[in-house]
Amino acid sequence: MKLYYLPGACSLASNIALREAGLKFELVKVDRKTKMAGDGLDFREVNPKGYVPALRLDSGEVLTENVTVLQYIADRNPAAKLAPAFGTMERYRLMEWLSFVNSEIHKNFSPLFRAEAGEAVKEFVRSNLSVRLDYLQGALGSKSYLMGDQYTVADGYLFTVLGWGSHVNFDIGRWPQLKRLHERVGARPHSIEALKSEGLLK
Repeated sequence: MKLYYLPGACSLASNIALREAGLKFELVKVDRKTKMAGDGLDFREVNPKGYVPALRLDSGEVLTENVTVLQYIADRNPAAKLAPAFGTMERYRLMEWLSFVNSEIHKNFSPLFRAEAGEAVKEFVRSNLSVRLDYLQGALGSKSYLMGDQYTVADGYLFTVLGWGSHVNFDIGRWPQLKRLHERVGARPHSIEALKSEGLLK
């Protein structure tokens, strides 16, 4: 398998998940400006949508979109317990969390990185993001991870997007439980490996 990534982008969640699952894969960096990939391909040929993550399977098929890629990775090694079994209520709860992180946290952070987004837009986004993080902190409560004591791919995804706060002057320290979860996931050996592999940690 090949994982196409941009350093620190949402593809970091897949990088972490692949390591947590113990799967063999090749990490292929995409140039943010030219869209050329480290394997010599034009990334737009790999994923015509033009964004990461893109996971090229050994069959040649390509999977995109975080919610799908993360569950695919988790299902390749059920023993790693990165996702509950299909058909269980717990699996639907995981899908619920992945969807929430994707649409309510990830997408609210995105405009904060864009120079063309005016300050009024960014202020609205910060306000909306704060409401979502208020909810998330309450839902997390005293649990170690989103699903309780068991780490899942949703935690790696949340870790990734919460980490963006430091790059856009948005302090997640206002939400102590979320900050603790971010630190807890960041201290996991496979998170450290993934961060180092993307040049985000020495």
